[in-house]
Amino acid sequence: MNNAVNNGPDDAIWSGTWVAERLGVELVGDDTLTDLLGLALRRNPKRAHLLVSHVLGKHIPQSPSVVHGHGFALGRRVRELLGDREAARAVVLGYAETATGLGHCVADGLGSAPYLHSTRRPVTGVVTAGGFEESHSHATSHLLLPEDPTLLVGDGPLVLVDDEFSTGNTVLNTIRALHERYPRRRYVVVALVDMRSADDAGRLAAFAREIGARVDLIATASGTARLPEDVLAKGRELVARYEGDAGGDRPSAGEPGADAGSGRARPAPGHVTRVDLLWPRGLPDGGRHGFTPRHRSRLETALPAMAARLAEAIPKDASRVLVLGFEELMYAPLRLARQLEESVPAEVRYSTTTRSPVLAVDDPGYAIRSRIVFPAHDDPADGPGERYAYNVAGNGFDAVVAVVDSVADTPELHAPDGLLARLAAHTPHVVLAVVPSYVPEPLYAAAPSEERPAMLPEPLRGPAFSSYAPEEVGWLLQDLSDVTLEAPTEEREEAIQAGGAHYAESLPVEYQPSEQYQQLFHAALETSAARIAQAVGVVTDTVIAERSPRPVLVSLARAGTPVGVLMRRWAQFRHGLDLPHYAVSIVRGRGIDANALRWLAAHHDPRDVVFVDGWTGKGAITRELAAAVEEFEAGGGAAGFDPEIAVLADPGSCVRTYGTRDDFLIPSACLNSTVSGLVSRTVLRADLVGPDDFHGAKFYRELAGADVSADFLDAVAARFPEVADAVDGAVKELLAGDRTPSWEGWAAVERISEEYGIHDVNLVKPGVGETTRVLLRRVPWKILARAGAGPDLDHVRLLAEQRGVPVEEVGDLPYTCVGLIHPRFTRGATGADGRAVTV
Repeated sequence: MNNAVNNGPDDAIWSGTWVAERLGVELVGDDTLTDLLGLALRRNPKRAHLLVSHVLGKHIPQSPSVVHGHGFALGRRVRELLGDREAARAVVLGYAETATGLGHCVADGLGSAPYLHSTRRPVTGVVTAGGFEESHSHATSHLLLPEDPTLLVGDGPLVLVDDEFSTGNTVLNTIRALHERYPRRRYVVVALVDMRSADDAGRLAAFAREIGARVDLIATASGTARLPEDVLAKGRELVARYEGDAGGDRPSAGEPGADAGSGRARPAPGHVTRVDLLWPRGLPDGGRHGFTPRHRSRLETALPAMAARLAEAIPKDASRVLVLGFEELMYAPLRLARQLEESVPAEVRYSTTTRSPVLAVDDPGYAIRSRIVFPAHDDPADGPGERYAYNVAGNGFDAVVAVVDSVADTPELHAPDGLLARLAAHTPHVVLAVVPSYVPEPLYAAAPSEERPAMLPEPLRGPAFSSYAPEEVGWLLQDLSDVTLEAPTEEREEAIQAGGAHYAESLPVEYQPSEQYQQLFHAALETSAARIAQAVGVVTDTVIAERSPRPVLVSLARAGTPVGVLMRRWAQFRHGLDLPHYAVSIVRGRGIDANALRWLAAHHDPRDVVFVDGWTGKGAITRELAAAVEEFEAGGGAAGFDPEIAVLADPGSCVRTYGTRDDFLIPSACLNSTVSGLVSRTVLRADLVGPDDFHGAKFYRELAGADVSADFLDAVAARFPEVADAVDGAVKELLAGDRTPSWEGWAAVERISEEYGIHDVNLVKPGVGETTRVLLRRVPWKILARAGAGPDLDHVRLLAEQRGVPVEEVGDLPYTCVGLIHPRFTRGATGADGRAVTV
C-alpha cells in the first residue's frame, strides 16, 4: 500500500514522521496502523494533531477500489458478528463529514441495511429526528434528517460508523441521545482505527451496562496515540510558524509558484467541461435523508452509463485522473470513481473537499503536502468560510472530475477564486458533474391559492396513545380522548338510519365483556392462534414477494391494526425486516383520510405502501378504498398508491392478497378497543376534524385493566416457529394459483338483502368478524348461521343470547355466519332493556 501522497521514491517514508519528530506524537499499536494512518497538524484548539487516513478518501487521494473495499470489508465483519437475521434488521448511521462515504460502504457490506448519515446542512421542511455533538471536531453539531421517520424506530441493531474511534465521546453522545428517543438492545461501533486509551475503553463498557444494551466494536486496526503534555502548545507554535510561510493555495513549504512536491511549473489554467450524468430521477444523492437497498440497486444499475459519460469527457491520453467529491457528498463520487477505474486506462484516484483546516507542509514525511483554498459554495448554515482540497496540487493529475450536488452548484463555485478555478490552475482538464440534491417531498404541494396548509403532525405512538409499543405502529390520527363522543347504541342506530347522522360522527359505548365472554375469548385464542399465525405468515410473505421487498404497512384502523402489527412481527421473525407500520382511518361513504395519504407520500414511496385490514365481508371497504385513492390522485395527490388491500382472511373473495379465504373466528374481532391497543374506532366530524387534520380517535386509558392487546399479539407470534414450514408451502401454492376475486360474497349479500326484505346491503354484515361487530356496536335483528358451524360461532351465540337476538341456521350460506342490522329501527322497536325485537 502506498502511504505517501505521491507515487515516487518518497513512498518508503511514513507520512507521520514529520509530526512525530517535531511534536513528540507516537502511534503505538497494530503492525498495520501506520499503513492506515499518517499525521498532520491543524488549527483546532481542542486537538493539535490530525490522524490522516490513507484509505478513507478524504484528505489523501486513493484508489477508489481500496477506499470502498475497506468499508465493505468492515460491513462484512459486522454481518458475521450479527448473523444474517440480525444484520437484516440493522440500520447503519455514519458521521458527517468524514465518514459519510465509509458508512455507505459498511452498509454495502452488510447487504440489506438502510443507511443514514448525520449532516450539518439543515433542510427546510424535514423534521429533525435527533442530533448530537462531536467533541473534537472543527464543526460539532450533527443533525439527523431521515425522510422515513420510522428509520430509527425499532429494536434492530444500530451500526455507528466513524473513520476513527479516539476518546469515544462522540459515540457516547450519539448513543445517549438516540437511546433516550429510540431505545434498542444492541449497538455496533465501526471504525477504520480504534485509538482509545484503556480508560476510554472501560468507559464505553460501563456506559453500555448503564443503559442496559450491548455495544460491540469493530475496527480494521487498533492502537493509541501517545501525546506529550505540551502537545497543544507545541502544535500551536508549529502551525503559526509554518502557516505564516503559506499563501493562497500554495503548500506551506516549498517553492513558491511551483506544484507541491515537484520541480515542474504549474500548467496553464485548464479547461472546465460540464457533464450531465443523467442521474436517475428521485434517487437520493447520498444518505442525508436515508439510502435504502432499493436506492443502492438503482444506483448500481445506473453507474456504468454515468461513468461512461464522464469517461468521454476525459482526455484519452490522461494517465492520472482524480475524482473529487464534495464535503458530505462522498459515496456518489466514490462509486463513480470506482466505476471509472474499471472503464478507463488511466490511474484513477479519489478524494473529497473538506471544511476542516489542516496545515500543509511539503515534506514526504507529512500527510498533507499541499492544499487548495477556496470559498464555501453551498450557502452553509453557519455562514461563509474557507474550504479545502488537500494533496491535489502537485500530484500530477491530468484531469480532475469535480462532483458536487446541485445545492453547491452556485456562482461561488464558478467564481475566479472558486473551486473550479483553483483546480484549473493545477490540472489541464477539469470536469464538473452535478448530482441533484435530494430533498424529500414536502407534506403538501402548494394549494391553488398559493397558500400552504399547516404541516401535519408526526404519528401518535404508544404509550402516549395506545397500549402498543411505539415501534409497533404509528397512528396517523388526532387524539380526541378528551372529547365525549359516546352515545347509546339505540340512539346512534336511529340517527344513522334516519339519515341524520353518519356512523363515524359518534362512538358506541365500549362493550364491557362479561367474565364468561372473556373466558370465551381466551379459549378461542388458544384454539385459533396457530391458524392465525399461518395466515399472518402467508399474507406477509405474499406481500413481500409480490408488492415490495420492504413494504410500508398501512393498516385500516382499527380492525386492521392488530393484523398489521402481526405482519410486522412476522417480517422480523422470518426475514429480519423492521417494516414501518402506520394506522389510518377509512370511513364508509367518506373515503380514506386524504391527509394521512399526503403524510405517507411525503415520507415514503407510495408504491411501497400496502394497505392492511383484518378481513373482508362483502368488500365494501375494498371498493371504498379504490374509489378514494382514485379521487385522491385526481385531486392532485401523489400517484402510486395501490388500493388493493392485503387481509388476513378473505371469505368474500374480494382481494388477491390474503392469508386464507376461510371464514373463521379471529379473536381480535371478539372485542373492541381492549384487543386493539385501547384505541376507539375512528371519528370524522366536521366540528372536530378540519380540512388539514387527521381523522380522530380516542385512547381509552381507563380500560387498561381489561386490555388483552398484547396477549393476542404474543399468543399468535409464539406460534410462528411451528407454522413456518406450512407457510412456505402455502405461499408457493398461492402464488402459483388463480386468486382472481370472484366477489361471491357481494352476490350473497345482495341475495340475502332481497330475500329478507331489507333492501339495503349496508345492513347485511357477512362473516364472523362483521357479525361480531354488529352484535357489539349496532342494533342486531337476526343472525344467519351456516348449518353445522362449530366452535367458531360460540362467541356469536353468546352475544346473541345476551342481546336477545335470534340465530337462524341456513343451509347454503357462503359464510360461516351473517349479521343483519335491524332494518327499520326506531327506539320503539326495542324493549325497555334495549334488546332487539322482531318485525
